[in-house]
Amino acid sequence: MKIRVGFGFDVHRLVQGRDLWLGGIKIPYDAGLLGHSDADVLLHAVCDALLGAAALGDIGYHFPPSDNSYKGIDSRILLERVATLVASEGWSIGNIDLVIIAQAPKMLPYIEAMKESIAAILGKEVRISIKATTTEHLGYTGRKEGIAAQ
Repeated sequence: MKIRVGFGFDVHRLVQGRDLWLGGIKIPYDAGLLGHSDADVLLHAVCDALLGAAALGDIGYHFPPSDNSYKGIDSRILLERVATLVASEGWSIGNIDLVIIAQAPKMLPYIEAMKESIAAILGKEVRISIKATTTEHLGYTGRKEGIAAQ
């Protein structure tokens, strides 16, 4: 059995007038992430990690922001497509380990729903860990200018 490990990272700016989507769920907050899609940094990081582990490029290669068919797309659809692509190459997913980096909002109340959302796409047999941390008010995440995920 071959085992591969991938790493994904994404960050988007927080702006007024957008919904905040993380891990495939809508989180009540006074700002949302700016991006061509729904800007779900958590699912984008998962996509990049899976694509990287399978040596299949990155999310921007498969779903370029220059393609208007992806404008406003639900990132759960992108993750479904990535999972299908990875499986078509003969790979299976054993576990996903994620970190959300944000000063606000508090993520703990939403982590279980995020895990369920991701498991609904990747399968209940995939072990999913989601952790959240702040940067102690340092940098763009600490100033509440953006949210990052690994």
